[in-house]
Formats: sequence, C-alpha cells, structure tokens
Amino acid sequence: MGGTTLDSLTFARSLVEAIEDKKGENIVLLDISGQSIFADYFVIATGASDRQLRALADGVNDAAENRIKRKVILRRLDEQAESGWVLIDLGGVIVHLFSAAQRKHYNLEELWKEGKILLRVQ
Repeated sequence: MGGTTLDSLTFARSLVEAIEDKKGENIVLLDISGQSIFADYFVIATGASDRQLRALADGVNDAAENRIKRKVILRRLDEQAESGWVLIDLGGVIVHLFSAAQRKHYNLEELWKEGKILLRVQ
C-alpha cells in the first residue's frame, strides 16, 4: 500500500472480471493509492438483490482464493448482503458491493473523488 504495484492492479482487474462474470453492474476500479494508507484500490459494484450481492461476493472470493492461493474468510456475508453493503478487504484491494440504494447513500466515488477512476463498466 502507499506504493501502487502492477501486481495489485492486476489482482484488482481480476476481481473486476469476476464481478462482470456474475453480472455485477456499474463496476468501478478506483485508484486510491495517493489518498490512502490502507489500500491501493477500491473495486465498487452494484448488485440487484441480496442474492446477487452474495453471488458477487462468492465470485470475488473464488477469484481471490485462486489468485492468492489461500482461503479468504467472508465474515457475516448474509448479514452484509441484507444490509445492502458487502465489504471484502483483500489488503491492497478493497471490494465494495452495494445495493443501488446503499451505493447512492454512501457515494464512495464522491467521497474518494481525488482517486483516479481506472475502469468503469456499465
């Protein structure tokens, strides 16, 4: 963190692909390395329902485990999905999966507007 590496960018892009595969919507890859000491990238996406948020989280989990070759623990996934915000902290990359209402409410893109949008998939 603090120093953006190609490896964490490649990892973040693989997570974007996993979200695309599960039909996540309005996916954003945001470079926050210049504004954050705790992560280099946010991956932000919207799911249409609690069920889809869980599927997106499972897809991210599978992609992460495949990439880093160790088990990723998703804590309280059902509760997070029901709340409309699933957060998955993968070190240099943090994934935020939102319902449309929660995404609008928290508006992370505006909150982190100093970051650079590297990719946007509608």
